[in-house]
Amino acid sequence: MGVKKKKEMQVTALTICHQDLETLRFLADVEGKNLASLLLYCVQLTDGVSQIHYVKQIVPLLEKADKNGACDPIIRSCLDILAGIYLSLSVKNPLKKVLASSLNGLPEFFLTEAIQSFTSRLQEELNTTDLYSYRKVIDNISSCMENFDLGKPAFLLLHFLQKSLIEISEENRKFAGNRIVQTQLMNDLLVGTRVSVMLVQKIQDIQRIHLKTSSSPTWQSMCGLLSIFTKFLSDDDLLQTIQSTSGLAVILFIKAMFHPPEKIPDLISSLLLRSVDCTSIPDWFLNCCRSLCCTDVSQSTLLFLCQGTLTMLDWQNGSMDLSGEALLLNIVHILFTLSSQIKESTLELFLSRILASWTNSAIHVLKSSSPSLKNSLNGKSSVVGRLLEYVYTHWEHPLDALRHQTKIIFRNILQMHQLTKEKSNSEVSGLAADHFICDLTEGLLRLEWHVKGKYTCLGCLVDYIGIGHILALAKTIPSQILEVMGDQSLVPYASDLLETMFRSHKNHLKSQALDSTWIDEWHETWVSPLLFILCEGNLDQKSYVIDYYLPKLLNCSPESLSYMVKILQTSADAKTGSYNSRGALGALMACLRTARAHGHLQSATDTWRNLVSSARIKQGLIHQHCQVRIDTLGLLCESNRSTEIVSTEEMQWIQFFITYNLNSQSPGVRQQICSLLKKLFCRIQESSQVLYKQEQSRSKHEPENELTKQHPSVSLQQYKNFMSSICSHLFEALFPGSSYPTRFSALTILGSIAEVFPVTEGQVQAVYQLSHDIDVGRFQTLMECFTSTFEEVKILAFDLLMNPTLGFLHGDSEKLQGLFQAALELSSSTKPYDCVTASYLLNFLIWQDVLPSSLFDSLKTQQTACEDGDKSAIVVERNTLMVIKCLLENLEEEVSQAENSLLQAAASFPLYGRVHCVTGALQRLSLNNLQLVSEWRPVIEKLLLMSYRLSAVVSPVIQSSSPEGLIPMDTDSESASRLQTILNEIQPRDTNDYFTQAKILKEHDSFDLEDLNVSVQNIGASAEVKGKERKTCDVTAQMVLVCCWRSMKEVALLLGTLCQLLPMQSVPESSNGLLTEEQVKEIGDYFKQHLLQSRHRGAFELAYTGFVKLTEILNRCPNVSLQKLPEQWLWNVLEEIKCSDPSSKLCATRRSAGIPFYIQALLASEPKKGKMDLLKITMKELISLAGPTDDSQSTVPQVHALNILRALFRDTRLGENIIPYVADGAKAAILGFTSPVWAVRNSSTLLFSTLITRIFGVKRGKDELSKKNRMTGSEFFSRFPELYPFLLQQLEAVANTVDSDTGELNRHPSMFLLLLVLGRLYPSPMDGTYSALSMAPFIPFIMRCGRSPDYRSREMAARALVPFVMVDEIPTTIRTLLAKLPNCTDQRFRQNHIHGTLLQVFHLLQAFTDSKYRLNTYFQQELADVAVCTRAKLWLAERQNPCLVTRAVYIDILFLLTRCLDKPTKGNQPAVECLGFWEDVRRIISGSELITGFTYTFTVPGLPQYLQSLTKLAITTAAVAAQAGEQAGNIPISFSQLLESSFPEVRLLTLEALLERFSTAALGLGEKGLPPLQRNMGETFLMLAVKENHPECFCKILKILHCMDPSEWLSHMQRCIHLTPKEFLIWTMDIASNERSEVQSVALRLASRVIAHHLQMCEETRDSVAPTLKQWVQLVVSSCGEHLPTESRLAAAEALTSTTPFLLTSPHPVLGLQDTLALWRCVLTLLQSEEQAVRDAATGTVVTAMSQENTCRSTEFAFCQVDASIALTLALAVLCDLLQQWDQLALGLPVLLGWLLGEDDDFVVHLENTHQVEDYLFEKAEINFWAETLIFVKYLHEHLLRLLSTSSRRPLSPESLRHLRRTASEQGHLLSQLFRELPPAAEFLKTVEFTRLRIQEERTLACLQLLAFLEGKEREDTPVLRASDSPAEANQFTLAKTETAH
Repeated sequence: MGVKKKKEMQVTALTICHQDLETLRFLADVEGKNLASLLLYCVQLTDGVSQIHYVKQIVPLLEKADKNGACDPIIRSCLDILAGIYLSLSVKNPLKKVLASSLNGLPEFFLTEAIQSFTSRLQEELNTTDLYSYRKVIDNISSCMENFDLGKPAFLLLHFLQKSLIEISEENRKFAGNRIVQTQLMNDLLVGTRVSVMLVQKIQDIQRIHLKTSSSPTWQSMCGLLSIFTKFLSDDDLLQTIQSTSGLAVILFIKAMFHPPEKIPDLISSLLLRSVDCTSIPDWFLNCCRSLCCTDVSQSTLLFLCQGTLTMLDWQNGSMDLSGEALLLNIVHILFTLSSQIKESTLELFLSRILASWTNSAIHVLKSSSPSLKNSLNGKSSVVGRLLEYVYTHWEHPLDALRHQTKIIFRNILQMHQLTKEKSNSEVSGLAADHFICDLTEGLLRLEWHVKGKYTCLGCLVDYIGIGHILALAKTIPSQILEVMGDQSLVPYASDLLETMFRSHKNHLKSQALDSTWIDEWHETWVSPLLFILCEGNLDQKSYVIDYYLPKLLNCSPESLSYMVKILQTSADAKTGSYNSRGALGALMACLRTARAHGHLQSATDTWRNLVSSARIKQGLIHQHCQVRIDTLGLLCESNRSTEIVSTEEMQWIQFFITYNLNSQSPGVRQQICSLLKKLFCRIQESSQVLYKQEQSRSKHEPENELTKQHPSVSLQQYKNFMSSICSHLFEALFPGSSYPTRFSALTILGSIAEVFPVTEGQVQAVYQLSHDIDVGRFQTLMECFTSTFEEVKILAFDLLMNPTLGFLHGDSEKLQGLFQAALELSSSTKPYDCVTASYLLNFLIWQDVLPSSLFDSLKTQQTACEDGDKSAIVVERNTLMVIKCLLENLEEEVSQAENSLLQAAASFPLYGRVHCVTGALQRLSLNNLQLVSEWRPVIEKLLLMSYRLSAVVSPVIQSSSPEGLIPMDTDSESASRLQTILNEIQPRDTNDYFTQAKILKEHDSFDLEDLNVSVQNIGASAEVKGKERKTCDVTAQMVLVCCWRSMKEVALLLGTLCQLLPMQSVPESSNGLLTEEQVKEIGDYFKQHLLQSRHRGAFELAYTGFVKLTEILNRCPNVSLQKLPEQWLWNVLEEIKCSDPSSKLCATRRSAGIPFYIQALLASEPKKGKMDLLKITMKELISLAGPTDDSQSTVPQVHALNILRALFRDTRLGENIIPYVADGAKAAILGFTSPVWAVRNSSTLLFSTLITRIFGVKRGKDELSKKNRMTGSEFFSRFPELYPFLLQQLEAVANTVDSDTGELNRHPSMFLLLLVLGRLYPSPMDGTYSALSMAPFIPFIMRCGRSPDYRSREMAARALVPFVMVDEIPTTIRTLLAKLPNCTDQRFRQNHIHGTLLQVFHLLQAFTDSKYRLNTYFQQELADVAVCTRAKLWLAERQNPCLVTRAVYIDILFLLTRCLDKPTKGNQPAVECLGFWEDVRRIISGSELITGFTYTFTVPGLPQYLQSLTKLAITTAAVAAQAGEQAGNIPISFSQLLESSFPEVRLLTLEALLERFSTAALGLGEKGLPPLQRNMGETFLMLAVKENHPECFCKILKILHCMDPSEWLSHMQRCIHLTPKEFLIWTMDIASNERSEVQSVALRLASRVIAHHLQMCEETRDSVAPTLKQWVQLVVSSCGEHLPTESRLAAAEALTSTTPFLLTSPHPVLGLQDTLALWRCVLTLLQSEEQAVRDAATGTVVTAMSQENTCRSTEFAFCQVDASIALTLALAVLCDLLQQWDQLALGLPVLLGWLLGEDDDFVVHLENTHQVEDYLFEKAEINFWAETLIFVKYLHEHLLRLLSTSSRRPLSPESLRHLRRTASEQGHLLSQLFRELPPAAEFLKTVEFTRLRIQEERTLACLQLLAFLEGKEREDTPVLRASDSPAEANQFTLAKTETAH
């Protein structure tokens, strides 16, 4: 909807030869009215677009001519010239199409003449012998055939095509290796082949060629072309598109030449089946297609022959006989065979398209086929089965295009089935009798919803059978699909399926209904689930449903909007939402927004305003949930009509929104806000043009503006005022100390305004210009944005300043010199972000042409020379050159010093900043059109040399053995001596001893935190150097390291930028190139050295970035020697890896350091459209190297190969080209894991992990084995068939080792990896019987792996078994496994075997109980059968089994069964089997150690696990018994007994279970509340609380007490624990003061709950706790610090919320004013926390505060869920109102003025620290990136001013007033002094100090203004800071346009 500039059409003008031009001049008439005059005038024009206009006049001119004019020689000559013009134009020139269209419109008698001219001209072109002109001739042949009937020059055309294809093919062979030339030649071959096919199809007479003699020229040419295409078809060095087209051509030529036609299918069948009888075919065919007749035909050749057969033979209209039907079946069987053989992704894609084409052909043939073919292709046939198998194994393929083909194939299968059953079945048989469709539907519905193919196939089924049958089988399918719409990858598929379904359902209901009541059923089916999701679903789910599903639903049924709005309006008040829930209000806004954006609401002024009130809009704009705010804003901004007028009300709401929503932490929310506001600005701009037109036409008729009911000029003025107001607010948001989100949002919106309202051009009238609102102060504000530490802010500010609408900057030389000097100083700062600021400053000065004149003193000649060229471009070029020269001079001096002392460089002038500024300047300059080339060459040469020098200085540190932890200081001599080897290795040139000997720090006898701080300071100060100005500076090893690796980074980026942007010299004497071939090779060698030898990851990763830029350029370089460099480098490094020479300099770290990056860069830059030969050869080499080797001494090549393979498999740029090597990579990884060498095993593990991700996708859920990251076995093994025998063989070998008779521990290394792979496979209900790759053979081996002596292996085997067993087969498998378990009477058994079997039973049972079969009626019966089997082996859970580990697992199985079996309840006894099961469970618990006590110690294996399992079972039993209402005596063990256990594991599990129940009851979510046995446990918990010493248990007890109603247990306190309420409260607060954070937080919540309970009770209890409130206040205040854990602050917020009605807003305060204000200050502090959760919790406090009876009228948002940004001002409003209610203004005002002045921030201490403490590179301090001090100051100032204005009497005494004024004035004068002490350009050089002073200045001014108001004086009489006192004014610049903001 944005303003889009129309793209200007570029048309190359036509030209003619001199002879034709003279002819036209001779033939042109004097009046200029004949055709020759028209053409003459046309060709003399230089603009192609204008020429089109004249070409279109040819036909009208000739139509006026006399019919006998065809014989006119003038017209004949003109037509001849037109033919020459047409053939001279390029094929893509629009003039060619226009000319063809005009000539085709000629009268018939002229058209004949024109065609003769075309034919003769074309024949002349056919005689050309220039190979590189052939392409143009071929294009002309193609164009002529498309547009004209050329008659019969078939022989000439065929002969030329034959000649050209032969010569181009030979030329292509000569240029092997030159990719650029070969690419062009192959494209020529492709076009030639396509034109040949088109020619044979176009010329009808060619169909009768076979009647001519074999000696005719046409026949010979045809044979020659057929031979060429046969050769192309078999040539794998050609592009696959050429091979594919050649396959079409071969079949077409055979069809045209072979006689008789009815034998063609048999001939092609024999070709495809490789059974050609050479004696029965013509000699010409054998000569031309001999290579196709042999048995050895490649897969691609066979594939493309199938494609040609399906495309070129006529399958329609019943033209195929039985031989044709046989050919059709032969083709599909060949395709099935190829499908299992082809690995290459491009061929896979071809195959899928050909298979889809086959189904289309089959449909055509079936319409009139024989019964035998219909039998062969019906739904139950093997062909259809294999087609379905293909669909099922490829519908999840990574290639989108291939997945799309599976949809086409599936849809065509349904059509084929329909055609096969039409006559065999009666029409009345109905759907129920169609077993194929029924089985297909049920199978699809049984699939999991994460399978993408399920959606597309169900959509096809709905189209085929309608929705009725599917809804009958699965009534809840709409809800099921909506449930999965929280997964982004599934959303498009799910929404498309839903649309197909609800449209089908609507059509079905409408066709059957007699009235409109059908809509109710439709709403119930499709709209009700939607509304439920909108109100109750999770965030992602709602967002995707709104974006994808809701628009489609409204488009289908716009009338449903009113139904949705009506329901949501009624529930909006009840479900207001929160920070994590949209509620009904959010759903309402989302529906309205979507409806308006899609045009279902007529206009903003009437329709939707009637649907939702103004109050609801404002609530939505500041709602606590971010998406509700976004949807409400979208409702205001979005419209389907881009010219819809923006109403006054909407503009007011937008201003209200912007006030509170710029500071959003979420990048996504910021992006949406900026995008929506840009849409609004576009509406304003486009609707303003409509208003301007209305205003202009008003003089003729004066209608009122239909939408705004007011004069257009009024609306335009409102627009101007609105935009000016918005800009003012945005500039105000860039105040000192504003947060990154605020600045980002404000600058982005300002950038949108500058873009949408450009400089006025032509007829467009601008309603607003940003430049009108830019003054000096605002320009300075934008400049100061460069100081932000976030580069995004710098970029936005720079782009805005560069906008031409803002005008240019100029000022006096002193100020400009200061700014330039500041940039130079920043470029050598030790803080990395300072050099980024310097880069933007320098670029700003360059492009605004305001560099200091002193910089140009040495360039007077260049200045005069540049006056002749493009002024602006050459000025920028000259400025850039000067700045780079200046930076180079500085860098050269600093590198020289660094060569003497690297330490000094790191401490005083780290070198990377200068290089960064050079790169930044080059990147913004167009280096391809330089005019000062002679000046640039020496600069570039010097730049390269300086880069190499700089790299040489820092590379020893980067390439050292331990660069990342290099700290040449240590605390003991042993460590120092070890470090000495590293120092000796580095040995840089340094004049001090920093790198020559290790430092030994002083030892300390005692070591505490203070000692640690001293030690750290000593480390920082232990090495001191003297800088350029003889100043002593501290340096640490980290500073040296950062200096070195950042320098390497910047050098790499600079060199990469130079390669990418600079033009290369094609020849040494070239005048325009800047980089020579030698320089490029030097850069390549530099990258090679550092990538292959660097050890520091940061260094080689960044060198890789630059190297990628170089390789991409080299691959596109026309210079052949440069183009072949990457290939040479690749072979060299592969040879070096293979040789394993001990003298090799290759970095042999555990991950091979930069070597994988090096090879990755070389391969990833290889052109993807080619054959990827480098990749193929490299992968072959690496796979062979990565395999197991016999020589254990030379494992380095194997390690390198494995690491390189890992990098290549991770590289997404290689895409599907790497997939054919996945299987070999997996084999290498699994076999490498068996190596005895650790390095090989390590690299194999890393490679294996990468392959798992590459095969199964990036992890998309918390569940490691989520089906989103799994694959069906058939899909996996069809994609990687060679892994099937490998994995099976490996698994068998593993299974044979785990079950040795000796019982020895024998771990097979590969077991872990094998089980990991197999655990990610699962069977699908759609798996057919047509695949040989069955999953069944794996099951027995996995079961045997469960006998492993290794615990972890047994667990993995159990997990891996689950996916191999179908869900409906799980009960049978469980019973089989249970039957294998030993009986109690057996003499010998192994616990490992028992444990493995039980784990398999447990995981299978868990999968079964979690499945959707729980809804099945047979579910309970299956579980009951399993329960019977478990009872038979019950001894394993009793004391007869001595192993606690196996007892624990068996009890876990019983626990699973107890959760799912029918439970006994009052009056309802379960089945007899279940009843016996429950009795057994109780008996086990009764006889367990929980009752009898433990004789074990904690050293017994499996005791904790056994305790936990037993406790869970006991808890379940107790809970079931309690729910059933049984007597306490009948329960085996009660909760109280469990809580008295001596084992903390038992108590903790019990407490967790009870906490869950009490929490549910407290929230009112339980159905019947707590059972009686659990209600009266308050005494138990109180006694536990005072004696519990286990921290986690203690924490749970406190949480339970907090959940319980205090009235239930406070009354028992004195009797149980002998504490009074006051003493208990003090005890709780002591815990909150002293314990660790989690217990502390819970204790604070509990104390607050108790206080709230006492305060709302009677006066007596209130007085009893009053003395302890002060301690509680101090506790809350101490819990709100920014440095504290989030949990502590959340507890404080909750404590404040629970006590708000009694302590913060009570009409009669319980606390003193100071304490009450301290609590309010806590609320305000928490509202400004950086953590979103803390702000949201504090917002709850504010919502509670402003919703009380005495405060609900303080604001207009009482009872509303608001965001923290507005909650801050609302809290202050409520507080000011309460001060008046309490009549405490006199005492409260000084405190609030102290907040305003910042007394609690201790400004003086900040200043002292600023002057005394130096910033360290890695200094860590608490910092809040969200809070904005001045926003708080602004709100507080506004509310205090309003409070004082409404106050009827003076709140302060004169003495208090004078004291406050004196304090503020002193602070103001101190600020003035500090401002004067700052250096020039302090906002850039001393940003932190400058910002801090500016903030304090604003606070002081605000305080002084309020004090002046109190004194009754005017603001201008107040002696406040003058502008001259602040350097902010001294550094401002003046604008060329001096218009001030208005």
